Amino acid sequence: MTPQFDLIGMAVADMARTLDFYRQLGLDIPPGAETEPHVEVTLPGGVRLAWDALDMIRSFDPDWTPPTGSPRVNFAFRCADPAEVDRWYAALTAAGYHGEREPWDAFWGQRYAVVHDPEGNGVDLFAPLPG
Repeated sequence: MTPQFDLIGMAVADMARTLDFYRQLGLDIPPGAETEPHVEVTLPGGVRLAWDALDMIRSFDPDWTPPTGSPRVNFAFRCADPAEVDRWYAALTAAGYHGEREPWDAFWGQRYAVVHDPEGNGVDLFAPLPG
């Protein structure tokens, strides 16, 4: 059998703030999860997204250290329309999350913006441009 892509896992230093960020983007994360060392949700389509507190990771890998430098992965959230890209960017930055790139009309035909989650991961917001 060929391996099946199933889960994206992230190491987090601040579980509560990270889960709050993804709740604001509409992920159904159970109340009280912020006190757990491991949290996961199943996304539409069946892929799971998981967060592990740094202490949890070190419980099975004591030599683990957080990566340094720029993130190499971005998560992308499709919005209903270009105005939604602007609205979500404004809401997330107003809530104190870092806005990496303000909304712009990309040459490939999408309204696009980038914010960072509390761990510094890029989160893209996009929607097709009309016409």
